[in-house]
Amino acid sequence: MRAALTTGLAATRPESPAADAFPVALRSAIQASGLSLDRIQYRLRARGVSISVTALSYWQSGRRRPERAESLAALGHLEDVLGVPTGSLIALLGPPRPRGRVNRESSRLSIESLWANSEPVSHLLRRIDYTTDAALTKLSQHDRMEVAVDRGEKRIKVRQVLRAERDGADRTLMVYDLEVPSRPFPEVTSGDNCRIGRVAHDATAGLIAAEIMLDQPLSRGETTIVDYALHHPGPPYSQGDHSYCRKFTSPVREFVMELRFDPRALPAHLEQYTLDGDEAVTSRRKLEVTPDGKAHAVALDFGPGIMGVRWEWPD
Repeated sequence: MRAALTTGLAATRPESPAADAFPVALRSAIQASGLSLDRIQYRLRARGVSISVTALSYWQSGRRRPERAESLAALGHLEDVLGVPTGSLIALLGPPRPRGRVNRESSRLSIESLWANSEPVSHLLRRIDYTTDAALTKLSQHDRMEVAVDRGEKRIKVRQVLRAERDGADRTLMVYDLEVPSRPFPEVTSGDNCRIGRVAHDATAGLIAAEIMLDQPLSRGETTIVDYALHHPGPPYSQGDHSYCRKFTSPVREFVMELRFDPRALPAHLEQYTLDGDEAVTSRRKLEVTPDGKAHAVALDFGPGIMGVRWEWPD
């Protein structure tokens, strides 16, 4: 999954002691089987079950638990693959957590939890100040990625509509993942109603984080619109893994993702997808690209989760 920008921050919801039983039992079963997560994923795929290694890792660490119908069905196959009694792992899950808007608002994810390898993200975040990011609700998010004629990524423009949930909110956070760490980092520039604060880089992990400082602190209930952009050096422009995603730690009312390809270099296939907290694909839809290189996707009341697009180039 390609470069990701992440918005929103809140503490993970504390789990009860009973909830610890499932990840402990799963970890023990995986260790006893002698199988790596990659091999487990391979054996599940042979049964027609698609579960990411990241989801398996989250399940055994307790960071996530299977709750969707597809995940619970996969768990039954996982019991067979690990050689444990049928229903033994499912029985440890307990009752499902309540769904709906109220629950989603009160059970936001941490930023680190959106990465399979959270340690580099945690280290990066220690180098900047994002203390009031949790006090800002993202009402609307609009991203536009521009792809150059050489198939490299040229620019990403971001517009956010933010509302303060308490007095004094003065900054939000941007985290961007190059996905290909050898690529050069983009320059982050500010637009309306904000400026760029501290910026931190991790060249080994290919991560950059930046403080997006509001022109002035907001009072509770106040809203603002901020614009910023990421400019990749070029030409020539560097290529990622031919996809773009936005990771949401909390729900957003409206998310618009635009793609602008150079008309002289159009993709052969473009697809929109969404992932849930278990990194399982929840939807997939083909997108059309106009002759002048335009495409877009829209999501309403989306998140927490990941929404992205990926494309394939002609041979």
